Formats: sequence, C-alpha cells, structure tokens
Amino acid sequence: MSVLSALPFLKPVHLQSPRSSPGGQRRHTLPASEFRCLSPEDAVSVFEIEREAFISVSGDCPLHLDEIRHFLNLCPELSLGWFEEGRLVAFIIGSLWDQERLSQAALTLHKAQGSAVHIHVLAVHRTVRQQGKGSILMWRYLQYLRCLPFARRALLMCEPFLVPFYQKCGFEALGPCEVTVGDLAFVEMQHPVRGHAFMRRNSGC
Repeated sequence: MSVLSALPFLKPVHLQSPRSSPGGQRRHTLPASEFRCLSPEDAVSVFEIEREAFISVSGDCPLHLDEIRHFLNLCPELSLGWFEEGRLVAFIIGSLWDQERLSQAALTLHKAQGSAVHIHVLAVHRTVRQQGKGSILMWRYLQYLRCLPFARRALLMCEPFLVPFYQKCGFEALGPCEVTVGDLAFVEMQHPVRGHAFMRRNSGC
C-alpha cells in the first residue's frame, strides 16, 4: 500500500463539482484542490515559488534547486504540496534529523534513522498569499506526520519575525539556533508529534 493511499490527509479534496460539456456530458477536470507528496518532477515549480518568496525578503533561498531535487529524491514522503487545478500553490519540504537540536549539517543531510522531521521550507505562491494557506498546509502536514510511525517531533528554524506565525501553528521556541546563513540568525522551534499510534488505529494509517 502506498503512503498516499494509506493517509486520508493526502487524498484529493474536491471543492467543486465536475463541469459539464454543452451536450450535458461530464468532461474530465483537474481536482479543484489536492494535497500530495512532491516528486523530483515538481522541483522547478517548487523553486520558482521559493525564490520569489525568500529572495525579496532575505536575499537567499533556504533550498537551492539542486538541494530541492536532492531531498525530493531522498525523502519525497516528507514533503507536501498543495495543488489547485493542477498548479502548485504552496509546499513544505522536510527531511529526517537524528539529534536533539539542529546543526549546520541539518541544512543538507537526511538522516534516515532519525525521528525528528526537519522542516526546511514552507512557501506560498505570491498570488494566493494572505489567504491562510500557509497555516492550513502546516496543519495538514502535522496531521500527516502523526501517521508516520518514526516521526516524534517536527523541528524548524525561522527568523524572529516569523515566530508568532509558527507559535499559532503549535510550535514552541527552543531559543537561538546554532545554524547561521550569512548574517542571518534564527530561532529554533519544535512541535511534538503526539498520538501517532492512536491516529494510525483510528484513521486508516
């Protein structure tokens, strides 16, 4: 059984009925809204959204195109994309980490035996910002992680101005992160992934 078929949080959500042709027969249309794990084929679309979202703010991207492809090849099951009518509008990319706190190596490594999911990046397309999509996508991602038996907590690092956003998503600040990128300093945050056994028993995971 595939990860997608086993996890209800990633199954397509149809928000509108299929359109009909002039003759009254239904014709195929893409789902209005769909959540699924990303694949390496999505890397360019991911990078285009990320580049626009981050370069204007910090001058750099959390992940460059080759790094996006790297993680989507190694651990696509730790990513989540939101597609509207087939177009990517928001995404999260994560990998596994095996230490209590993030270090500089966490920026590029996937520790397959780890139990902490390091969220590298969350980004939303500029045309659909200020609609709550980032919060919704994070909520669905955390629900998804609860269905993964190896996941115990989620970790991320963010600039201080983003701390309130992630606190509203249920993350707690651990203090300054030892990771630096250029002149940027970050706050490290975590979210426990609790109740995963209960979720698996009661949600078909």
